[in-house]
Amino acid sequence: MDARFLGIEELADVPSVAVVIDVMRAYTVAAWAFARGAERIVLAESLDDALALKARHPEWVALKDGPPAPGFDAVNSPGLLRTLDLGGRTVVQKTTAGTVGALAVKDASLVLCAGFVVAEATARVLRAGGHDRVTYVVTGEGGRADEDLACAQYIARRAAGTATDPAAFLDRAGTSRAAAELTQGVRQGAHPDDVALCVELDRFPFAMVATPEDGLMVLRPRSVSAPAGGTAG
Repeated sequence: MDARFLGIEELADVPSVAVVIDVMRAYTVAAWAFARGAERIVLAESLDDALALKARHPEWVALKDGPPAPGFDAVNSPGLLRTLDLGGRTVVQKTTAGTVGALAVKDASLVLCAGFVVAEATARVLRAGGHDRVTYVVTGEGGRADEDLACAQYIARRAAGTATDPAAFLDRAGTSRAAAELTQGVRQGAHPDDVALCVELDRFPFAMVATPEDGLMVLRPRSVSAPAGGTAG
């Protein structure tokens, strides 16, 4: 399986298969939203679009990066989101990098959104599909965010069926610039547990697939069963 790792700005063509990585924190938050019962997540183009969707659908839950803001129900923090009851709800998510990356590859035949919390499930989808080439979109820091690159490289190895010790990849994420900024309070709208939650490997048994629905890019969970005999090595 041929893997390439690109930043959002480096996407010169539409990939066939794209895995959009945002460890801290968009797709860790998305996974937690599904775990808390959300039915789907609409990936908004802009803050204004998110607010417009919320205005048309007051029952939807809108969240964004940074501190709380009028019109939004939550912020992009797994530590804060994990206590919410989202049973059957639609979530509207707009973040600085993660949602932008998914929208940049919306015309791909398969778009998976991932962080460490759904790494193995994501790799299983890729293995099952037998894809020859996969583009990993490293969303943070113009494609240089080490937490996102580490996660992408780990998933790529697992997608190829390579037995891989995750420790070094998780360590890179936990000592990344993004992790330091969250720990030091540089990034607003955070919880003290956010970094730990973002580097929790395979917390959830589902992958997350984004597809166009009624003019919107919509993320949904896809349950992935473990292969007979345990995790493939």
